[in-house]
Amino acid sequence: MLYDLTVVQFSKMLNNLNAILAKAELAATAKKYDVSVLLNSRLAPDQFNLIRQVQIACDTAKIGVARLAGVVDSAPKHDDSETTLAELQTRIAQTLDYINSFKAEDLAEAAERHISQPRWEGKYLTGLEFAIQHAIPNLYFHVTTAYAILRHNGVDVGKKDYLGAMPYKV
Repeated sequence: MLYDLTVVQFSKMLNNLNAILAKAELAATAKKYDVSVLLNSRLAPDQFNLIRQVQIACDTAKIGVARLAGVVDSAPKHDDSETTLAELQTRIAQTLDYINSFKAEDLAEAAERHISQPRWEGKYLTGLEFAIQHAIPNLYFHVTTAYAILRHNGVDVGKKDYLGAMPYKV
């Protein structure tokens, strides 16, 4: 279950984010402005810009899955130096490669694992609590904020872009 909630769903949302970023590039080209205007946009003065939203979404996915699998030290490190759309798309691709290297059995014991981080000052959550109450909402927050920044700046994205393909049944 945690594999589907994290690896599978995080992969889908990062792919959706990548597609939304591609639409941003098309919008900038069509409207003849520098895409860096979008990359440095934010919704409010005290919120992170689009670049940082993408970086945090990637970090949330890779570190969240690594924590659940009990291998947080294996998560790739990024220096948060991306300044271009291509660099952000590379980061998304690297994150996808990493999280998709996990198998369901890697998270088989994750639900009861004690998960902590330094800023929690010795407190912990179980893996299930961590996934449901921290990692999943955090990923959605940053992907949603990235979407909202682009939408606010006139990029033609909608709910279908955010949600991505659905596994409809007939």
